[in-house]
Amino acid sequence: MHTYGVGIVGYGFIGKVHTHAYLSLPLFYDPLPAKLRLVGVCTATEESRKKAQEQAGFLFATGDYQALLERKDIQIINVCAPNDLHYPILRDALKAGKHIYCDKPLALTKEEAEEIAALARTVPTVQQMTFNYRFVPAILRARQLAESGFLGELFSFRAAYLHAGYIDPRRPYTWRMDRARSGGGAIADLGAHIFDLVRFLVGPPLPIGRAGEFQRVSARLQTVITERLDVKSGQMRKVDVDDIALVQAQLVGGAYGSLEASRLATGAQDEIRLELHGSQGALRFNLMDPNWLDVYDATPPEEALGGRRGFQRIECVSRYPKPYAFGVTKNSVGWIQFHIHSLFDFISNVAQHEDGKAPSPLSPTFEDGLAAQKLITACQNSDERGGIWVTI
Repeated sequence: MHTYGVGIVGYGFIGKVHTHAYLSLPLFYDPLPAKLRLVGVCTATEESRKKAQEQAGFLFATGDYQALLERKDIQIINVCAPNDLHYPILRDALKAGKHIYCDKPLALTKEEAEEIAALARTVPTVQQMTFNYRFVPAILRARQLAESGFLGELFSFRAAYLHAGYIDPRRPYTWRMDRARSGGGAIADLGAHIFDLVRFLVGPPLPIGRAGEFQRVSARLQTVITERLDVKSGQMRKVDVDDIALVQAQLVGGAYGSLEASRLATGAQDEIRLELHGSQGALRFNLMDPNWLDVYDATPPEEALGGRRGFQRIECVSRYPKPYAFGVTKNSVGWIQFHIHSLFDFISNVAQHEDGKAPSPLSPTFEDGLAAQKLITACQNSDERGGIWVTI
């Protein structure tokens, strides 16, 4: 069995989520495709470095990510740093020949993402994004149905990612509210996920192929709370990223759709809504009800009193395929499991790469990260020009 040493860059919230996933893998999958060792962690403060070692058992902690790249006992670099640091870390990790698992976004701008993706094409390692919502069992089932041609001709789609975490104007200013550090607001932070989900469910290599790629977008972005308190300086600072994004989109095949990303959706928690409507069927999903996929088969004939037509609820729950082996698969699924299965997919691809085998077609690559970044940039460009249609 292969053994891989892991170096994680960043130990904020998402860094802890990824660390939890590494520690959980042996409990959730039997057998594992490889053994893993948490060798090093890079994080900004001495306090966080000490906590990381105490909480997760990293062999060493540093404030310089280059120290991870220099270690021969680290084969995997996991990027969980703030968005503006992704480009230099990824560039250097690729040049060091490491396998890379990168939380979104790929980079801060389209230009940086294009450069990273181009470099990645020349490096014979596994490079994967953390688009974790691909790995919700209900989404994986939706992908199966889409692959089978269940939808028929795609007519339209709707996607929304709704949060309410920014509705309090007293929420302090952070780097996420600075476009120079974050790359964007709701359109980048939340929009990236739903752009990827639409592409995952109706884009290549699925039956409609290139017809499922985004062709053009028209977007309006709104910053509602324009200033927030910077706790460090005690001064109010301008917020220059969007709180709300509304997008119209057209796919190459002609289908139109709408996408919404909001940090000010009062009453929402972590709500992804998806609808796909086709000539033969429809799919519907809500992350707040993650155990179920709603499926509509339009092929039975219409009959008096309704016949057998109507949405059916498929009980996807925790029914991951083997070697998933945690408890019983009828258990309710949880948010952290999406991250654990996403990481399992990455580690499986690394092991398969070492054995000369192809990666899973379900895996989000740096090319998928680039596609999301192109869409984010197109939406920002559209808004800056009054919402005009912008070709991808």
